[in-house]
Amino acid sequence: MSASLDRTLIVMPALNEEATVGDVVREVYAKLPGVRCLVVDDGSRDATIAEARNAGAIVVRLPFNLGVGGAMRVGFRYAQLHGFDNVVQIDSDGQHDPSGVPELLAALETCDLAIGARFAGEGDYTVRGPRKWAMTVLSTVISGVAQVKLSDTTSGFRASGPKAVELFAEHYPAEYLGDTIESLVIAARNGLSIVQIAVAMRPRAGGTPSHNPFKAATYLGRATMALLIALLRPRVSAHESGALL
Repeated sequence: MSASLDRTLIVMPALNEEATVGDVVREVYAKLPGVRCLVVDDGSRDATIAEARNAGAIVVRLPFNLGVGGAMRVGFRYAQLHGFDNVVQIDSDGQHDPSGVPELLAALETCDLAIGARFAGEGDYTVRGPRKWAMTVLSTVISGVAQVKLSDTTSGFRASGPKAVELFAEHYPAEYLGDTIESLVIAARNGLSIVQIAVAMRPRAGGTPSHNPFKAATYLGRATMALLIALLRPRVSAHESGALL
């Protein structure tokens, strides 16, 4: 396991997460010895950068907010430029337990992209109403595109192997929900193999949720639009040139 961790970069997008990011970085290092942790500060206006650096993370600061997709593309490019084979996305708000990373990395021995799925029999994470409907539709359609059963296509807890890192360094989507939905469509259309691993999610340790529960109906419409855009976009490949951001 340690050799795999030595070749793995943990990427944590962070926007105004001063209350949690330091503790998450320290937990990553405590549970995953040998791994490196990159915090991509996505235009924070608080002490996120200082907290991340004090905890021992590498920090890349974006001059303005690009969203999770833009931050993750920076992380994939950093991994590519510095010789990391694998990238694992972990939220900086404490919801993702680093203890699940070794299992995700183990899955990369036989696949290119491993998703930590919240609805695959582990934990008691639940959603209701329009958000649940949207997730059901997304999972059904993307499962068909990827030719594998996926129950949690919007999970950000995922591990990418070498082929996925190469592809996503150039073509990771930055639009709303593109970092989860469209990235899977891009991966599947480029022949990358995808699996899901059951994980348990934790409540946020602090900060502000990225989705207001009172806007669940809006989420349904946006998720549907994101899926349509993903399916209608021209195919891309890892060998096409592209800008960093």
